[in-house]
Amino acid sequence: MNWAQLCKLGTRLPGVRVDVWYRTPALKVRDKGFVRLKEDGKDVVFLLDSVDEQVALCDAKPAVYYITDHYRGHAAVLARLAKLTVAEAGVRLERSWRVKAPRQLVNDFDR
Repeated sequence: MNWAQLCKLGTRLPGVRVDVWYRTPALKVRDKGFVRLKEDGKDVVFLLDSVDEQVALCDAKPAVYYITDHYRGHAAVLARLAKLTVAEAGVRLERSWRVKAPRQLVNDFDR
């Protein structure tokens, strides 16, 4: 997986566009960032529902997901792009999108 592929998957979700967030390339839904490329260009930050989800992902798939001290205690996780499969990226994108997407957009998507 690379950033271009992740963007292609992400922009299939309603209301998503490629933009900049924290001075890095990002995907946003209705001007709210939900995933961004890290400064190293190799990893991405996904928003999560909870810190518990962060812990679970890092424990279940440490080759893919990790955190740094900066993200400890925040509902976000870092992912190694090179280790993400298309299926895993799709799941993670949708879950992160749901964190920031307006309720009506989520409801329309679920119908």
